Amino acid sequence: MGETLVTITAIFLVAILMFVFPLLSVSERSDDISQLNIQTATSQFVDNVRLTGKITPTDYSNFVQTLGATGNTFNIDMEAKVLDDNPGSKPGGSGKDKIGENVSYSTYTSQIEDVINNGNDYKLKEGDIISVNVKNTNTTISQTLRNFFYRLTGNSDATIVASSSGMVTVTGK
Repeated sequence: MGETLVTITAIFLVAILMFVFPLLSVSERSDDISQLNIQTATSQFVDNVRLTGKITPTDYSNFVQTLGATGNTFNIDMEAKVLDDNPGSKPGGSGKDKIGENVSYSTYTSQIEDVINNGNDYKLKEGDIISVNVKNTNTTISQTLRNFFYRLTGNSDATIVASSSGMVTVTGK
């Protein structure tokens, strides 16, 4: 009776070592690849906005499709810090002789998407700052396996996160 219990326990441990841990390793590798793809896509999107000065509906749609191609769902948070023109200036001065500090106001994802969803480009000007943060909203296979093995149920932290920001270098036309 004792030998059968040891044999069953040994078979169970071998099954875990042969199947479950490699599955966990492969699923974590899949998340790593998705992380790299999402970070690259986010950086390219922000760089394109910085260099063109606008967010076009086509560019945003392509960005969302690239994110969706990983098989995960994502929450996209965008913020555009728009440099507000300071009305005070020195007499006869040019734009660089403005009096006072630069003031900016922020527009967020919903406001930007409203413009884009109407088929218009969201235009920025030189000196504005664009920031994009992306994080997954679904539970990946590796999260599920880690929660099962490490008993971290209820852990809702995103494992695939990317962010990029930069200053716009041209005024969008």
